[in-house]
Amino acid sequence: MTQTFPIEALKKKATPYYYYNIELLRQTLDAVKAEVSKHDNYFVHYAIKANANPVVLKPIMKAGLGIDCVSGGEITASLKAGFPADKIVFAGVGKADWEIEMGIDNNIFCFNVESIPELEVINEIAQRKGKVVNICLRINPNVGAHTHANITTGLSENKFGIDMAHMFDVIKMANEMSNVSFQGLHFHIGSQILEMDDFIALCHRVNELQDKLDAQGIKVKIINVGGGLGVDYDDPIGNPLPPLKEYFDVYNTHLKLRAGQELHFELGRAIVAQCGSLITKVLYMKDNTNKKFAIVDAGFTELIRPALYGAHHKIMNLTSNGPQDTYDVVGPICESSDTFDTDIKLNEVRRGDLIAMLSAGAYGEAMASCYNCRKLPKGYSSEDIMAE
Repeated sequence: MTQTFPIEALKKKATPYYYYNIELLRQTLDAVKAEVSKHDNYFVHYAIKANANPVVLKPIMKAGLGIDCVSGGEITASLKAGFPADKIVFAGVGKADWEIEMGIDNNIFCFNVESIPELEVINEIAQRKGKVVNICLRINPNVGAHTHANITTGLSENKFGIDMAHMFDVIKMANEMSNVSFQGLHFHIGSQILEMDDFIALCHRVNELQDKLDAQGIKVKIINVGGGLGVDYDDPIGNPLPPLKEYFDVYNTHLKLRAGQELHFELGRAIVAQCGSLITKVLYMKDNTNKKFAIVDAGFTELIRPALYGAHHKIMNLTSNGPQDTYDVVGPICESSDTFDTDIKLNEVRRGDLIAMLSAGAYGEAMASCYNCRKLPKGYSSEDIMAE
């Protein structure tokens, strides 16, 4: 599918805002379902931290995916969007008591437990409520990932998960507790991963741990490998879909599941990144001695990834067919880091031009802030835009 923009319709909305191509989202979901349908024991939970806008959640819910939450607020948003509680998994290294209570009260599917103290608190709260709750233990596999240091999560130096050396002790502890039901193991090594060797390495580590479990006579029902699959930020027009076949084939080929085991995934960015674009307007053109600045009305308050990670988003001038020139595209925030890209080629930029920053469906609107007392951006679906 080719990413196109209804430019005249987009001009009618006050910038900056997010535009979500719902047809592309549905195509991505169809591709996910096509791969998962090859295996009757594969289950996908959408990682809602990537984007919680209701216009995005609705097609995901209708596609039958579960959901992966990392906060009480995300559980609330998931339930409000119509996701059944028995498809919600709750991860996160710092679950507050009220968030745990919310999960238990709503009978969510599973807690992904990240530490012994958390396990004890969940058991205590469940006991107080007279319930038994499902848990998976998040194990830190000490597997690196070829991604930005800020979004790697599977190394022993990271804050996430239980050390492999403590795995048997924690399983024993969980099995001795009266109000938790140990279901399996959870892993996640990072985000925006495109090298399949990283996922293969995770498979090998899980296989090693399963062999050790077998030797101790310990059976687990669930293996949850998290998510992490990346997207093509350099050529989102040419590659609107992530490499889903390659991703799922890795696990089918390299992961040695035991009879009756379920394999769970938690994909976020891969599902929503390419369907979203940040639409912004050029406020001013500024020429310095050796730089041309296109100053737009969006800032890192609307898209923080370039400032936070040095991330790259393809930028397009939607309203110009003029000759290309070289520009720095910058925002209005009073920080030098409020720069979306430097020395990029764009069709001639003029005041009032409409600029699109692609691949912004994941961790764009979800990470927006009110810094400088700016208003949070709105997000519109392509269907809503065209209907007006």
